[in-house]
Amino acid sequence: MIIGLTHYLVVAAILFTIGVFGIFVNRKNVIIILMCVELILLAVNINFVAFSTHMEAVGTNEPLAGQIFALFVLTVAAAEAAVGLAILVVYFRNRGNIAVEDIDMMKG
Repeated sequence: MIIGLTHYLVVAAILFTIGVFGIFVNRKNVIIILMCVELILLAVNINFVAFSTHMEAVGTNEPLAGQIFALFVLTVAAAEAAVGLAILVVYFRNRGNIAVEDIDMMKG
């Protein structure tokens, strides 16, 4: 059995759906929301790399373009996780909990 482009796209679609579903279902825990955003970005990366390898098989001039975009997405995801977790730590120190309902009370 050869793993083709369709298999990668199905896995990416499943990950993307789990991420979106997790954001809509769980609106109480900020950490789970951040993890669901990371799942969505992972699905995008899988699509970039899958299409990049598929374009290489077709014989295009830029076979590494999707992989380079995936590296940029990973960089943005790492920055998002670091900044998001830093904000959560400061918020937890000030309030004592990380309930999503109370985040709109932040000023400044």
